[in-house]
Amino acid sequence: MTTLDNTRRGAAMGGGLPAPVRLGGEGARTIRAGFIPLVDASVLIVAAELGFARKEGLTLDLVKDVTWANVRDRLAIRQFDIAHMLSPMPVAAMLGLGSNPSPTITPFSLGRGGNAITLSNGLFARMQEEVGLGGVDDALSHARSLAALLRRMRERGEPAPRLGVTFPFSSHNYEVRYWLAAGGIDPDRDVKLVVVPPPLTSDALAAGTIDGFCVGAPWNMVAAERGLGRIVAAKQDIWPLAPEKVIGMRPEWAKSNAETVSRLILALDRAARWCDEPDNRGTLAELLAAPRYVGAPVEIIRRVLAGEFTVDAAGNRRVIDDYFVFHRDHANYPRPGQAMWIYSQMARWGQVRLSPEMQAVAASACRPDLYRRALGAAAAPEDADVRIEGDRPGEHFMDGHVFDPADIETYVRSFPVRALAQSVSVEQEG
Repeated sequence: MTTLDNTRRGAAMGGGLPAPVRLGGEGARTIRAGFIPLVDASVLIVAAELGFARKEGLTLDLVKDVTWANVRDRLAIRQFDIAHMLSPMPVAAMLGLGSNPSPTITPFSLGRGGNAITLSNGLFARMQEEVGLGGVDDALSHARSLAALLRRMRERGEPAPRLGVTFPFSSHNYEVRYWLAAGGIDPDRDVKLVVVPPPLTSDALAAGTIDGFCVGAPWNMVAAERGLGRIVAAKQDIWPLAPEKVIGMRPEWAKSNAETVSRLILALDRAARWCDEPDNRGTLAELLAAPRYVGAPVEIIRRVLAGEFTVDAAGNRRVIDDYFVFHRDHANYPRPGQAMWIYSQMARWGQVRLSPEMQAVAASACRPDLYRRALGAAAAPEDADVRIEGDRPGEHFMDGHVFDPADIETYVRSFPVRALAQSVSVEQEG
């Protein structure tokens, strides 16, 4: 019997699981949930597989999908009750952005971390050979070296590299843009950003249809293990607290199923605590490796969870502390202030206009009131829902900027590289 089998058996017997909280009224029910095969779906998968949902009288029916556009649309047309979503997706939905916007809120974040940026071996080799890296192997030096190479490529009339992101309204889009711009690269002029579904990024790199990508785990590590590319930056290099994946739901569903939402948050909170325990990471890797979930080699998932990276085909390694944080330090708390930061990036890159009204709508995508109702006020962080970001040790942005939600316009205009007009500039939605 495997470790995972033993864990499931213990869950079925109630061993090691918190006592259920019965809220009454609605009774047991099934919740249909869409997800994308990524490690950051762990909390949702564990809640379904290891009994945390069942202890709250819920059955989570998990449905694997491939693209974020599909997940968004299936939530909107009520094929899904809830969904594993990119943190900018509810913000975009509330702002009416995208090809099929439908009001969406989030009462629960699925943790922090998991993203990285990978460049093809060919592109990275040219950065080394033509401009060098100055002996400093960090995210900012990589971006600056790429900027120098791109200047030479333009002078020679070479086409701009194509970089994959997972969705126009994604942390990946905003993080790769942040990284590029910090190095002096205009993401809308110097490179071409295209949408590639997360599980297909490695194959797209192998086929030469893209020259790099930003995606969640484990797909960067898969590309490196296949000898296809070099990991040049991680989410922690850009902004360690950047919001990542969330649970999305329709506002009217949340209102009509208030007790179910509270039970769901209780189940997810306990699953997140379980995922954060280092002793559980081996079992978690075994669970995620199943084809019905992530479907990647268990050893790769195990090392990704530990933040142990093979960054290239030569076997160079990097260890990133807290590459995944599933629960601690209030990682599940849905902060309206961070939705405002997402809005600032949408405005920076021409996806939305700046206005106090739009800022308030963006903030409304996060629902900490639902989180506190389920878990109590003591579960919420002591600091404000809206706070200055990037001014605390270990939480800085890579370019030294500080985000003040009280003055987003000044913040956006402080960047030397930004869009000059409103225009979405990522090719297709995927």
